[in-house]
Amino acid sequence: MRLAVDCRYTRLERHDGISRYTAGVATALKELIDAGDPAVAGIELSMIISDERQLAMLPGLPWVKVSGPTSVREPLVALQVNRSRPDMVISPMQTMGTLGRRYRLALTVHDLIYYSNPEPPRDLPGFVRVLWRLYHKAWWPQRMLLNGADAIVTVSDTTRDLIAEHRLTRRPVTVARNAADLPPRVTAEAAAADAAARSQAKSLLYMGSFMPYKNVATLVRAAAELPDYTLHLLSRASEADEARLRAIDPEARLVFHGGVSDEEYQRLLGQATALVTASLDEGFGIPLVESMGQGTPVVVSDIGVFREIGGEAALFAPAKDAAAFAAAVRTLEDPAEWAGRSRASRRQAESFSWEASARALAGLATGSTGRSRRR
Repeated sequence: MRLAVDCRYTRLERHDGISRYTAGVATALKELIDAGDPAVAGIELSMIISDERQLAMLPGLPWVKVSGPTSVREPLVALQVNRSRPDMVISPMQTMGTLGRRYRLALTVHDLIYYSNPEPPRDLPGFVRVLWRLYHKAWWPQRMLLNGADAIVTVSDTTRDLIAEHRLTRRPVTVARNAADLPPRVTAEAAAADAAARSQAKSLLYMGSFMPYKNVATLVRAAAELPDYTLHLLSRASEADEARLRAIDPEARLVFHGGVSDEEYQRLLGQATALVTASLDEGFGIPLVESMGQGTPVVVSDIGVFREIGGEAALFAPAKDAAAFAAAVRTLEDPAEWAGRSRASRRQAESFSWEASARALAGLATGSTGRSRRR
């Protein structure tokens, strides 16, 4: 069967969450096929792109080029996709156009954040931002989109349960989790030396956007209560966001990196005391897995999805309680506590893998019972 992955959300230089998810599952599916794994027997895999520069961030697979996902042509994009005659398309978003399609389709819901936090991402075109706000004012547009597909994919049990709670679809829902590429394990001697150094490094990392629901202000207030710590904010921030956060407490030691490469990100993770995030809502939390995979403990807001992702390895604090965040960070100054959290973090990160997610998607593709659109 001909399976196509919609890779049009792939970034051109550095992955964001959806871009990394797309590349992760596409690469893992290719690796399973190359290895002759029975889970993907009979699957011919290809990609759908909208810009040939995306290929640099994707595995070497056959591809077809169509219009971009924010184009005014998106409602009719299926007419372009039909030409390559896929049996099934898996899209990493829930907004792929479906009119006229002649293939089975699985749409992905990463989260339901924007129903309670309706501010759209700032890098979207103006007309898309308007439609975004209108779309999230009611549940029925989501239901219409999801019920127009044959199956739904999501990245966490938390989001799967929310989909059910709000009765968003009659279609079957498959969980194919986010993951991260993990570095090799270190020796016990190296781990002990690392614990002694990093428990005293007084370095905290935040990886994520500066949208309101990310609640970065709480992290700044926590940093002000930790005057001997430096909070590194790794993503690109606007001048307005930087000024707003610095004004919260001028005594907080903040470093705005303006975006970092994957290599720099891994280096900073490998030196930090902890990764911190105070998000009010999330669909998953890839930075948690990336940090835990490095053996770097995480101090995070006490929300359901972070309980799912961080498990017993993470340290939790109420989302808007800066003092609680600061107190949790202070516990990591004990090298034994840091080492224990580090070991637990690595074990927890190893429970997430792109291979497992690829197997879930392959099972969906080969076992889907959705109505056929091929004619």
